[in-house]
Amino acid sequence: MVEMINGAVDVEFQGVTKRFGDIRAVDNIDLEVSSGAFVSLLGPSGCGKTTSLRLIAGFEQPSAGDVRIGGASVVGVPPYKRPINMVFQNYSLFPHFTVADNIGFGLRQLKPRLSKSEITARVGEMLELVRLQGFEERRTWELSGGQQQRVALARALINRPTVLLLDEPLAALDRKLRQDMQIELQTLQRDVGITFVLVTHDQEEALSMSDTIYLMNEGRIIQMGGARDLYDEPINRYVADFVGKTNFFDGEVAEIKPNGAAIRLANGRVLYGRNPRGGVPLNRNAGGAIAVRPELIHIVKANGSACLTTDVQTTARVKNRIFLGEQTEYLVMAEGFGDILVLASKHAETVSGGFSPGDVVSIGWEDSSALALENTSKGDHSTAVPVPK
Repeated sequence: MVEMINGAVDVEFQGVTKRFGDIRAVDNIDLEVSSGAFVSLLGPSGCGKTTSLRLIAGFEQPSAGDVRIGGASVVGVPPYKRPINMVFQNYSLFPHFTVADNIGFGLRQLKPRLSKSEITARVGEMLELVRLQGFEERRTWELSGGQQQRVALARALINRPTVLLLDEPLAALDRKLRQDMQIELQTLQRDVGITFVLVTHDQEEALSMSDTIYLMNEGRIIQMGGARDLYDEPINRYVADFVGKTNFFDGEVAEIKPNGAAIRLANGRVLYGRNPRGGVPLNRNAGGAIAVRPELIHIVKANGSACLTTDVQTTARVKNRIFLGEQTEYLVMAEGFGDILVLASKHAETVSGGFSPGDVVSIGWEDSSALALENTSKGDHSTAVPVPK
């Protein structure tokens, strides 16, 4: 076992690169995972998040740089000698074992061997932790998807690892069960106090569960921060587009202001947006985009009793309406702007009476609700860019 060094950081990458031939799956990244944190590596397929997880686990070795766990370098150390455990996407449970045997499997591999009574006691503790008391003698194929996931978690936690790695563990579950398990994972992580590192392409999972999110693209970390940081302060178009839904209005930077920029659209209209914290400064006459989240756009009936007093206003026609329960999503077409997505709360819907396809509406937003962003669909930062507090 690697000798552990007491410290506040459980996982650290120092200039880590991983090459597969000419491909850089991980490209010179630095990251730190604090002890007891719940961290997500988020991004699309091929962004390097799973390779990063495998580097932590020891299934891959870095081509350059250093991977450290608990302050000790683990480069060249095999997976079974690292103080980590992993929950795989398909859970990898043994179908011919009972629930108790699956959970206790890791303990039975330890040397010197534990007594049968100690293994039974620790399996019982895990069954209680994941709320599966009474399921000890069941086979895994007799369990629901959520119950199987709990067995996989209990099996991974029973050896008391320093770090628990989760490789898209909720991907196989239906939406409702996935949401329930997000809450359970958060609760479990708080109860055991172990550092969790989650890999996911699902932004909702990352936003809802993580203390810190590392958003990746093309083997690099584009931005790091909490859920609100990445949602409210995306540093460029790639981040704003990947995290949540956003309307983009492309154009040319017409004016640089102290806290933002004015961008002239193709129709000649000028829109203003503030600079996100930590964002890339825009240059005059360069390309840029104004980004506005759909829930920050107001919508009322055109020529109705309610009128807008927002900084930006335009008339649009409703193309589509999707009822989402707590919100209603409208796709509207505005001359000179194109399609715009608007989210209306249930309260706003009650007040306005709602809208139907074909209705003419007025929409608008405040300048302070818009961001002026570097107009790039790719991340080009080689290391994590934190959002200043």
